[in-house]
Amino acid sequence: MIFSKSCVYGLRAMIYLASISGEGYVSIKGLSEKLDISFHFLTKILQELTAADLLESMKGPKGGVRLSKPSSEITLKEVVEAIDGAAIFTECVLGLPGCGTDKPCPMHNMWEDTRDEINDVFTDTSLQDMSKEGKEKDLRITPDGKFTWS
Repeated sequence: MIFSKSCVYGLRAMIYLASISGEGYVSIKGLSEKLDISFHFLTKILQELTAADLLESMKGPKGGVRLSKPSSEITLKEVVEAIDGAAIFTECVLGLPGCGTDKPCPMHNMWEDTRDEINDVFTDTSLQDMSKEGKEKDLRITPDGKFTWS
């Protein structure tokens, strides 16, 4: 897996929230049940996304989380950077400092092209794109595939 478990769960949660945007705040408990993610783990992830201004949260009985702006304006790259940072899009795959054209690692040339492609895809793809694709093709967003799009 390229991304941390937190990042994968964050992406899943944000794609789901994009699919129901406009419906107000979604309870974290309901979100964790729908996506089969531990409530406490998901809460920490959503706090990171809120700190990055990608989500708004509200406490109370009608509280929960919602996207801070339209899903068409939030890219997958923003979500990844909020949780895992930008390293996947900028750094050496072997983690060597100073890796580049002048002092490349053995995987530099191969990884550079792949890294740039990943960056382009994640920069050019919005949450709206992913939620639309998921709904239209009824794609899985949970490991067991029991999730149903709203």
